Amino acid sequence: MREAEIRRLLIANLLCAVSIVLAAVVPAFFLDGFSVLGTHLTWLCVCSVSVATLNVILHLVLKPSQSPKRSSFAHKISRFLKCCIYFFMSCILFHAIIVLYGAPLIESVTETFLFAVLLSTFTTLQCLCLLGPNIQAWIRVFSKNGAMSIWENSLQITSVCSILGAWFGAFPIPLDWDRPWQVWPISCSLGATFGYMAGLIIAPLWIHWNRKQLTYKSR
Repeated sequence: MREAEIRRLLIANLLCAVSIVLAAVVPAFFLDGFSVLGTHLTWLCVCSVSVATLNVILHLVLKPSQSPKRSSFAHKISRFLKCCIYFFMSCILFHAIIVLYGAPLIESVTETFLFAVLLSTFTTLQCLCLLGPNIQAWIRVFSKNGAMSIWENSLQITSVCSILGAWFGAFPIPLDWDRPWQVWPISCSLGATFGYMAGLIIAPLWIHWNRKQLTYKSR
């Protein structure tokens, strides 16, 4: 396993983490009263757009899953439209799962959906950038020993950390601490964000420490 590839992964992940920090700081210079807690819905939108844009740019620049075959323009358009449909379906699916786990069904619909968009950005969008609209490839990557590259290992770790972070973030909501960040879905979205950032840092470190044991076979 080449050290240069691990360094590329580390740099890409650090840039994604920095984009989240900037999404919490930079808008305050342009939007009056902006804050992560005070204008949480605005932050959800800014954070999702920032992370999504950077992920797409990094994918186009680094090309971690570049195919040797050249695709036609029509194929690229079809692939792009499929990715958009998959991402929207992922938002709907996450929204439904979040409601089943206890989120308000009718009240706070906008908050719940934007939280679902954030989760989809941290998980589904990465799958679409790396694997494309290929459900079989997604199943392979998230199965045991299914990763075929360090990028797919990183995808596994960051996706799992994001979902676990969102889950742990729900624990403080029922407690009667009467804190501003307990309002739905602030603690969950912050938990997902911190989980995603933790995954971005953990992934390259874990891969570096286990590089001698990691072997990737073509499937």
